[in-house]
Amino acid sequence: MTAHVNITRGENALRDIKEWLARVAQVVAPPVLRIALAVPFFKSGLTKWDGFLSLSPAAEYLFEDEFKLHLFGQAYDFPLPTAFAFLDGIAEIVLPVLLIIGLATRFSALGLLVMTGVIQLVVPEGWANFHLPWAGLALALIALGPGPLSLDHLLEKLPRPWS
Repeated sequence: MTAHVNITRGENALRDIKEWLARVAQVVAPPVLRIALAVPFFKSGLTKWDGFLSLSPAAEYLFEDEFKLHLFGQAYDFPLPTAFAFLDGIAEIVLPVLLIIGLATRFSALGLLVMTGVIQLVVPEGWANFHLPWAGLALALIALGPGPLSLDHLLEKLPRPWS
């Protein structure tokens, strides 16, 4: 009888620990995922600007001369390279900031997932070290959402006067 009671206590303790870990992970994991995805894109975005909405010459050069889209075994120039450089620079600043504060989290993660896909077309050899982890982080955020430590969560709790 004593052995059965000890096994039951051990099972209950293990269940309690698992439940506690799940509750902690639900709070901690989303912001960690948001930060992990935001940092590399934000750092890259900082290199694209020489001031407020002043695209750096290096960013323009990359999109005009260096970056090529690798499709069907061929390398193609970016269409409208200055426009793409400008949009990329804005997205690499705005989307990570939105992720960090947890606002429009799923939309921001989707935007960075699309950017990761484009980056994969430009730098196909980077899939294992960079693109796959970024895609995994973005997909996790799209699936899990922003978590309770986010502006999205706070806004969900506000009363809606039109409801």
